[in-house]
Amino acid sequence: MTSDNDNPPAGPVDEQALADEWAQALQEQAASSGSGGGDDNVFAGAPHFDGAAPAPTGNNDISLVLDIPVTLSVELGRTKVPIKYILQLAQGSIVELDALAGEPMDVLVNGYLIAQGEVVVVNEKFGIRLTDIVTPSERLRRLSKH
Repeated sequence: MTSDNDNPPAGPVDEQALADEWAQALQEQAASSGSGGGDDNVFAGAPHFDGAAPAPTGNNDISLVLDIPVTLSVELGRTKVPIKYILQLAQGSIVELDALAGEPMDVLVNGYLIAQGEVVVVNEKFGIRLTDIVTPSERLRRLSKH
């Protein structure tokens, strides 16, 4: 099952314009969240991606890997089904996942869990607001289990 988001757009992508659009939308969201305080303003103070690589700190060797592309994906849930079930799927079929509604979504880089977050909608596009980052030591612990 694929969606329109699985395929790259036709033509060149202006990454800076896309990043600027997200930044503007987040600022508008923060401004329109009102002055209720607390967690009403979910974007206040949140770091955002501006399209530029972060400046290397201390060790210049890190700059060698900053432009290496990785696959970032968000996992809604998983399930195991027999092949005969997959062959019977049609448009409108529903596949039950092991995740509950409202649970944090897993954020993976090249298949490895790096964070969890919650789904947000900005300018009619889906995004994810990170709520928990997996520490490097926890990532290593999980890798050693596999």
